[in-house]
Amino acid sequence: MSKQPMWNTPLQTFMVTIMMAAGLSLSACNSSEPEVSETNTLDNSEEQVVADASDSASTDLDGAVSDQGTPVVYEVSTWNTDAVTSLKINDLKAITTTLGSVVTTDENSLDYASNPASKYRLMAADQPYLDLIDSDKYLELGWYYANPTDSDAEKELSLNHAKKSNTVMRQLMGDDGSKLLANILSGQIIKNETIGGQKVELAKCEFYSCMLILNKSGA
Repeated sequence: MSKQPMWNTPLQTFMVTIMMAAGLSLSACNSSEPEVSETNTLDNSEEQVVADASDSASTDLDGAVSDQGTPVVYEVSTWNTDAVTSLKINDLKAITTTLGSVVTTDENSLDYASNPASKYRLMAADQPYLDLIDSDKYLELGWYYANPTDSDAEKELSLNHAKKSNTVMRQLMGDDGSKLLANILSGQIIKNETIGGQKVELAKCEFYSCMLILNKSGA
């Protein structure tokens, strides 16, 4: 039997050593991958929890808005059961009596067009206002228009103001005056129209305020 060359044995040993080292290195790399994957999975899971919490908080903030409240319902058609006495636009005392008792009077006020006027306030200063302004050119009726988030007491007073104003409009314009009031309470704006024999300069309810401005020149 012939002998193998002597240099083969060291070469074989070297090759085996290289292969074993490569195998160990590959094994080490493979064994580390699950740990990296597990770490990544944990990180991703934590990130998802944070994202879910953030989304939930955002939803809560978006959905949990402040109480929208309940709007005041103005059933104007049901307010006209009682007969009223017709009045002229210059019957200031009778008109004021319909609205209630004057609390304060400002003789140095201004009307819609900045003309000298008298303002009659029919509510205390800390209550939702009800005002009557009288000048040579205009008769103006204004009151607090309640917001849905106002207190029940404020809404009740605002509703009462509207009912009194409805009576005044009926006294001045008949049933057309009541229709006018119903229209502005539902969001309409009336400008420069003659209604029930009265010239309406402006009538509207918005931004917490209702106003009825009658031009005396049309009387």
